[in-house]
Amino acid sequence: MADLHAVLFVCMGNICRSPLAEAAFRDVAVRLNLHVEVDSAGTGGWHAGDPPDARAQAEALRHGIDISNYRARQVTQDDFRRFTHILALDSDNLADLRAIAPSGATAWLGLLLDHADGRAGESVADPYYGKRADFEQTWRDVSAAAEGLGRALAQS
Repeated sequence: MADLHAVLFVCMGNICRSPLAEAAFRDVAVRLNLHVEVDSAGTGGWHAGDPPDARAQAEALRHGIDISNYRARQVTQDDFRRFTHILALDSDNLADLRAIAPSGATAWLGLLLDHADGRAGESVADPYYGKRADFEQTWRDVSAAAEGLGRALAQS
């Protein structure tokens, strides 16, 4: 068995993109029999304790995954040592993570879409102000990246 990995997905409020990324990656991890800890968080804390956006929940359910029990939380200093990988959903949140990372942080920081073929350096668009189609696109993006990340961790 490969070393245990711990992956944290981070967006701004932890109610749309990062919970969907967490759900997609949990699904991949089960299929690939990866032994991995998975969570999500936001750089902001204003939604702490809230469930994911109803539209994100509906999109996950369309793919057979119930995320209604997920609860938003804010990134903590401990996350930078607890997780082996912290993956931001966009470049603004990646910059925020780099700014708040404590000295002695051990987590690898990067963009989630760096793990999707041909999408390195790209951001997952925030669907919050959009429609169902925007949440569908977010699911496609995070799912593609989750697959690539899963393959990479399975080989490490």
